[in-house]
Amino acid sequence: MDKSSLRKELGLFHATMLGIGGSLSAGNFVILGHAAGLAGSSIVMVVFVCGIISLLTMLSYCELGTAIPRAGSEYTFAKVAYGGIVAFITGWFEWLSNMFYAALSSLGFAYIISYFIPINISLIAILMVVIFTLINVRGVEEVGITESILTIIVLAILTIYVWTGWSSSLGMDTIKLSAPGGLLGTIAATAYLFELYLGAEAIAVAQSEIRNPEKTIPRAMLLSSGALIAMYTAIVYVAVRIVPPEILSEKASPIAFVAEQTMGTLGAVLVTIAIAIAGLAALNEAIMAQSRIIYALSRDGYFPKVFLKVHKRFGTPYVAVIVTSIFTIAMTATELVNFVVYAVNLGFFIGFCLVNLSLIKLRRKKPLLERPFKAPLYPLTPIAGIVTSLMLLAFIDVGVLTLGVELIILALLAYHIRMVGYHRIRIAFGGISLGIGGFTMLLAYLIRTGFIALPGMLSQWETILFYGLVFVSAIYVLAGVLNITAEA
Repeated sequence: MDKSSLRKELGLFHATMLGIGGSLSAGNFVILGHAAGLAGSSIVMVVFVCGIISLLTMLSYCELGTAIPRAGSEYTFAKVAYGGIVAFITGWFEWLSNMFYAALSSLGFAYIISYFIPINISLIAILMVVIFTLINVRGVEEVGITESILTIIVLAILTIYVWTGWSSSLGMDTIKLSAPGGLLGTIAATAYLFELYLGAEAIAVAQSEIRNPEKTIPRAMLLSSGALIAMYTAIVYVAVRIVPPEILSEKASPIAFVAEQTMGTLGAVLVTIAIAIAGLAALNEAIMAQSRIIYALSRDGYFPKVFLKVHKRFGTPYVAVIVTSIFTIAMTATELVNFVVYAVNLGFFIGFCLVNLSLIKLRRKKPLLERPFKAPLYPLTPIAGIVTSLMLLAFIDVGVLTLGVELIILALLAYHIRMVGYHRIRIAFGGISLGIGGFTMLLAYLIRTGFIALPGMLSQWETILFYGLVFVSAIYVLAGVLNITAEA
């Protein structure tokens, strides 16, 4: 096992930019149109409420991140609180959610660019994944600097968009509240848009690489969460004030369309560039996050130890970065944006519930654990985080929920294989092989002695069938013996 450790290179500024940049995904701006069709002008309220719901759980992240500043985020919290299968499932879904989020960010970038330039969506999206995989291999310092620069550019351009849109709308009538789908449609839009704020948890994922984590983690999380709530709410408010929600729902890039109405073609191009850059920043964060989760799972023996290899020069888990990006590329190639959005939210709803449960468990299990930051209004905030996450989970797409059940089954299988151990699995397979080999030999004997009569034309192939069964039997017996006698 590689004894190298991850470097602590992220300060408050870079950590805050990591949280903001991770949430300002290009995919988020693409899906606003679909959400406007679900919620109407009440999408402004939906975006604000999503931010508050996310903030409830961010408070739990702040406390746990300062008390347990190790790589792995949600997984590490659940491991300390519960251990075993709960911890593994938490890490499993955390990894999958970040993989889907990386795919959404790269696809969002490609779709935004296609608003002005005809391109091959999947090809460009995959190319971006490859480029930012290489950036992540080079090191977290480069990741932090890259993230900060991209985020500052995006925030500056979006601020211009909000200011220009606000100025243009001063003489317009006030927004008329509408909700085409009623209360259920509004809740469905909330479940759909929840991932707008998910990048902020990247701060917790990178907590083992943050300097002075006791102070930096809660400050960065709260700063990024507040900035995101203000920014998203202002962006959506300007959008529905300028363009009716039913028209926004028909646009591939609704924010660029709004910018075109208030700032002209040049403004639309500028906003498109900003959103495209946001997609790259979020992709950057998601690739880093998923690799750190795999690193933590491997550290505890759930995944192969090869993922623990840290680059001697760059100090990054380069194997984990590369392998997880391969899965991201596979999902990116599908171009299924809405499916990916719900898949992201599914994993994080489950993860948020388990983070809040971990906070409650550790308050009881380890009351003397040093906590530089304590979640206010405990236990109301973690309970509210759990209840809202479970409520929104009920509005996830049925196909994605089905996928979630299948992924849980796969996770259980992977976990129990790990718990049984490699040598015991070989013994089990060896016994199965011996059983199959013995049964095949018995079948060959019964056919040869005529106890089993072959029907029709098969009787002409009796000799060939007999020797074929003998050969198969010998292979299985040999495999059984080798597995059983192999050293641990």
